[in-house]
Amino acid sequence: MHNINYIRNNSIEFDNAMNLRGEKSISSKILEIDRVKRETQTVLQNLLSEKNILSKTIGDLKSKNIDANKEISKVEELKIKINSLKELETIKENELNSILNRLPNIPHKTVPNGKDENDNKLYREWGSKPDFNFKPKVHYEIGENLGLINFDIASKLSGSRFVLLKNQISKLERAISNFMLDKHTEENGYTEYSVPFLVKEESLFGTGQLPKFGEDLFTAGDDHWLIPTAEVPLTNLVRNEILNINKLPIRSTSYTPCFRSEAGAAGKDTRGMLRQHQFTKVELVSIVEPNQSEDELERMLTCAESILKDLNIHYRVMTLCSGDMGFSAIKTYDIEVWLPGESKYREISSCSNCGDFQARRMNARYKNEDKNIFVHTLNGSGLAVGRTLIAILENYQMEDGNVEIPEVLIKYFNNKTLL
Repeated sequence: MHNINYIRNNSIEFDNAMNLRGEKSISSKILEIDRVKRETQTVLQNLLSEKNILSKTIGDLKSKNIDANKEISKVEELKIKINSLKELETIKENELNSILNRLPNIPHKTVPNGKDENDNKLYREWGSKPDFNFKPKVHYEIGENLGLINFDIASKLSGSRFVLLKNQISKLERAISNFMLDKHTEENGYTEYSVPFLVKEESLFGTGQLPKFGEDLFTAGDDHWLIPTAEVPLTNLVRNEILNINKLPIRSTSYTPCFRSEAGAAGKDTRGMLRQHQFTKVELVSIVEPNQSEDELERMLTCAESILKDLNIHYRVMTLCSGDMGFSAIKTYDIEVWLPGESKYREISSCSNCGDFQARRMNARYKNEDKNIFVHTLNGSGLAVGRTLIAILENYQMEDGNVEIPEVLIKYFNNKTLL
């Protein structure tokens, strides 16, 4: 949600920011609705004051047995005008919110300008691409050849964009998630939560998925939606809260299934596990003071990177351009892992600073002396478990078709070194 005071005082800058996010200039329309609303409120307050004075006068006249019919008639007239103005105020408030609720966040000054992923900038990279003495296979070929990944049965059960994992690869998925949670809770300072996988509309509004992106979600009816990411329940833990400043920063993590309709992904990544309606992810969320959010983004990125470093898998970090960022973000880093079977980089994590954008939608604040201030919220994948599994299969594959188990995961396999 945007601060209307900012738009009033910085209309040109606001329009420029929206243009960078692919939106049309809209401040003039916003400010006109705001003007009518404020003028209506002024007239309304004056009429309410007049009504209160007349009501007191009527009481005084009646106490003295003096006729007050004239004043009573005037109050009735005022009531009609007041109700009409209240309706107009509500209409304008709804018009204003309808626009503001669908506008993306303002990019941070350090975000590169651009239209899409082709304009993203390399931030840093780690490790090197593995050197195979054979042609590496893609993950689904590896899994299918081992008899441990099955898309046909999953399709029979649920349709397209689902997968069935079996035996050692299913265990590998579990090992990855346990490793990530252990790393983030024991070394990176996050508190683990087990959260509901169904949330109400208010929660999805708070983090920015609704009202604009409802088609990307799965609804369960009765005002419940399946979570697209644990960002939603974890961030909404502070909705409508006024936090003690001493409790900040709050760092939380959760391992959950995620459900997405992939409405805009028709024809993309139809083979394999890269783009699924249901997948698992370890999410990281931070709630911080405004002056800490830039440093917290760097910290969160480092925590997410630590997983791939421990797995010894090559990756790069990209700074997303203004046109490629998510709706709620002011700045986003994407971690892209190298997949030798595809011979390309693939996103495995997005770490975003959302500033006070989500906090305003959630009314999430903290108390600093005598002031209530909106917190800043951040979220990131630490990491996407399915894509990490893909990266392990492709980077640790062997010529005979088997897969080595990364050293940090061996303890989860009773010291076995091969799938």
